[in-house]
Amino acid sequence: METRFVKESRCYKTSRVFPTDVNNHNTLFGGKLMAYIDDIASIAASKHSRSFVVTASTDSVDFLLPIQMTDSVCLESFVTWTGRSSMEVFVKVITEDLQNGERAIAATAFLTFVALDEHKKPLPVPRVVPETEEEKRLHETALRRAEMRRHRREESKEFADYLTVKFSWE
Repeated sequence: METRFVKESRCYKTSRVFPTDVNNHNTLFGGKLMAYIDDIASIAASKHSRSFVVTASTDSVDFLLPIQMTDSVCLESFVTWTGRSSMEVFVKVITEDLQNGERAIAATAFLTFVALDEHKKPLPVPRVVPETEEEKRLHETALRRAEMRRHRREESKEFADYLTVKFSWE
């Protein structure tokens, strides 16, 4: 089976926080950050699989610190684990105060992507090989997260059976 190192999928995105990017608390709007996260994670998944990818789930986004207008935000993304056609992607959001250079982890996220062929059918992906301590730790804990995803997906499907598609005004 083909393998790729985690570092082969690693990518970065750095942005400045502008006044149009903030919410009523003058911190980066969460939806804006989530769009950045999905974008950079999809690039990491595509680099690993060298194929089209689709977001299967946003497993978690944990907002740890507010991101201020005086900050830049740097997202680091890489594939941490692979299944047959799925890839778990980790995104680390680092905020940096541009005035004093202080950095902190502002958010973390895990997303799952599926590789697709030209007919939009699932495509096998290379196995991922971690090298650094951070990569190894994320890889070692991935099976637990995969099991939680599977359980949550089953619960979501059951829950969807109770939901209606009829609008309240109908």
